[in-house]
Amino acid sequence: MADDRKALGQWGEHYAAAYLQQLGYQLITSGWRCRWGEIDLIAYDQATLVIIEVRTRRGAAHGSAAESLTLKKRQRLARLMQAYLQALDQAKTPWLGEYRIDAIAITLSRGQPQLEHFQAISIE
Repeated sequence: MADDRKALGQWGEHYAAAYLQQLGYQLITSGWRCRWGEIDLIAYDQATLVIIEVRTRRGAAHGSAAESLTLKKRQRLARLMQAYLQALDQAKTPWLGEYRIDAIAITLSRGQPQLEHFQAISIE
């Protein structure tokens, strides 16, 4: 079951990455990790650095993918963004431009993905 969830999550991240590339985002990396967790995708949206959380669910029996973006999860994403910015500073490549956090929620309904893209999500 855990392998099935992991495979679904990986599929969702690939699907989201393809969607973002169609919008013109430039993907930098995926699966960036630090001691506080993992950032699913990191990209540039023109001159803005964006970290993207991807939530994928099969159906909505336990809530939709969008509903899984709880306040606690959004606050953790803000900490991860700060950790990523600190890592850039430590690598002597500081980011001085705009940045934001996006989320992509993918719910599979009858095998068809329903994607919602939330730009600049609130952490409050």
